[in-house]
Amino acid sequence: MMISDIIQASAINSHVKEIALKVLGSIRITPEEGVILYREADTSLLALLADQVRKRIVGDYVFYNRNVHIEPTNICVYDCKFCSYSHHQSKESWELSVDEMVNTVVKLGDDITEVHIVGAVHPGRDIYYYADLIKRVHEARPMLHIKAYTAIEIEYMAQRSGLSFTQGLQLLKDAGLNSLPGGGAEIFDDAIREKICGKKSSTEAWIEIHETAHKLGIPTNATILYGHIEQFEHRIHHMELLRQLQDRTGGFNAYIPLKFKSQNNEMSYVGEVSLIEDLRNFAVSRIYLDNIAHLKAYWPMIGKEMAALSLAFGVDDLDGTINDSTKIYSLAGAGENPSLSSEELRQLILKAGRIPAERDSVYNIISEG
Repeated sequence: MMISDIIQASAINSHVKEIALKVLGSIRITPEEGVILYREADTSLLALLADQVRKRIVGDYVFYNRNVHIEPTNICVYDCKFCSYSHHQSKESWELSVDEMVNTVVKLGDDITEVHIVGAVHPGRDIYYYADLIKRVHEARPMLHIKAYTAIEIEYMAQRSGLSFTQGLQLLKDAGLNSLPGGGAEIFDDAIREKICGKKSSTEAWIEIHETAHKLGIPTNATILYGHIEQFEHRIHHMELLRQLQDRTGGFNAYIPLKFKSQNNEMSYVGEVSLIEDLRNFAVSRIYLDNIAHLKAYWPMIGKEMAALSLAFGVDDLDGTINDSTKIYSLAGAGENPSLSSEELRQLILKAGRIPAERDSVYNIISEG
């Protein structure tokens, strides 16, 4: 018996049943239907639907890469209430020089294929500083994919330098930038943004920077910060704006739900959502974002075991080896030593019954199995 027949014959809510059959029929669901899935669908049904969407888009592959993070500084012009990373909240502060960062890249093993450069928004650094960093990294390791700078960083550095977003992104691309991460999106509701990160870029600015990047041939990722004071409607609205942008440009590689972690920040009183809610959020994300190929579970945030479990809820990407090179979530209480070998990632994927696929930064498969 086909899955659609089983659902048709089941006793589930008629609204949920109708939505489930649409998903199985590859018919796009509406924002209202997305909210219904969050509120009313059983977790087992969400897992089933998300898994079907995942299989339709990527088959049984689970992707990972060999990457390392460089975090230039945690000295920041912004003081976001959810942040445990910036010098406003952290007990430590740092400011790496260009030479230090280039030396880190030079010392990397030959197996590393990507460097991810993201940090705080330093008040004294303009776009020319960051373009020079990219240029020197590229000169030191020409074959390394450089994924760098959130839209929040780019907005500040471009404006500080008197450049438009197009001019700023073109400057960075000419220096050797290959792609953008998806950070800084937080939640696309300006009333909530005012409460949790009031000084930070608007929804419109984030969207504009990513759309501009796509038009310039720079692929990007997209994120959401969930599990704080937002509601399900806000999550769906966030994904709807991303889905619309992807329809226009096709420039997003992956969507990455980022869980709010409550330690060492001004929003600790909010607490954290349950692990079940994490899995449900992955599933609805996979179902709703039918035009973004990859759904990533960022394992340093949720832990290795939870990341493995997420593979049953629509996830097909586990990020990379990272090599203990990020502090963003460990400072917020994630509790993981952020380093996994490629073999450890392979075994985690195999134990989930899926096919490990080492990828490059734009999802070309380097090796599989």
